[in-house]
Amino acid sequence: MNKQSNTYTIIYIIVLVIVVGAGLAFTALSLKPLQTANADADKMKQILASVHVAPDKADIITDFNKYITDMFIINDKGERIDGNAFNVNIAGESKLATDARKMPVYECTLAPGDVKYILPVYGAGLWGPIWGYIAVDSDGSTIYGAYFAHQGETPGLGAEIEKPSFSDQFNGLHLFKDNQFLPVNVVKAGQPSLHGEDTVDAISGGTITSKGVASMIDNCITGYKAFLETLSSKQN
Repeated sequence: MNKQSNTYTIIYIIVLVIVVGAGLAFTALSLKPLQTANADADKMKQILASVHVAPDKADIITDFNKYITDMFIINDKGERIDGNAFNVNIAGESKLATDARKMPVYECTLAPGDVKYILPVYGAGLWGPIWGYIAVDSDGSTIYGAYFAHQGETPGLGAEIEKPSFSDQFNGLHLFKDNQFLPVNVVKAGQPSLHGEDTVDAISGGTITSKGVASMIDNCITGYKAFLETLSSKQN
């Protein structure tokens, strides 16, 4: 075949595209298990961060299996339903009506008799999604710890939600006040709460991200109200 002809050029390009495409597909399939494992490990690390456990990279899975003693899914009535809690798509579930959601719960045992319940949250910041985990004591109200992350918030501003200086403000706050369910709000420093709920100071210069955190908590934690009430009733 004449290598200078258009036909040769077209065939050469087609073959090259097929070979390169096949190579890329093979590489992607080969790396997928490793990518999935890394994503799972990162998720485990974030869940543990909400209960102030910070394992070394090599110990993440070991510590997760040590401290997370149960995982299950509930509905808006606080009832357990079938499914794999770890694989629930929180981004998708958070957009559904509360009574249609599958809501994961991670039961964490830090020591004998010291049980926390970790609840995932998901929402929107200024530039993209934000998410996190809220750890609640067995009384169903007291927040033991919190962890927040983001995809693309502004460094030094909205990105500060991932810093302990922000998340540590949640420690010891309550989701129930005078037997009324009132999720923690994020307000401008010095501003009083709107309905008597516990509050944390918003990030200076990160107003939209701070509001996103408040909205995320209200939207997601509200779905766990019945479950938290059940925990509270067991303490009485």
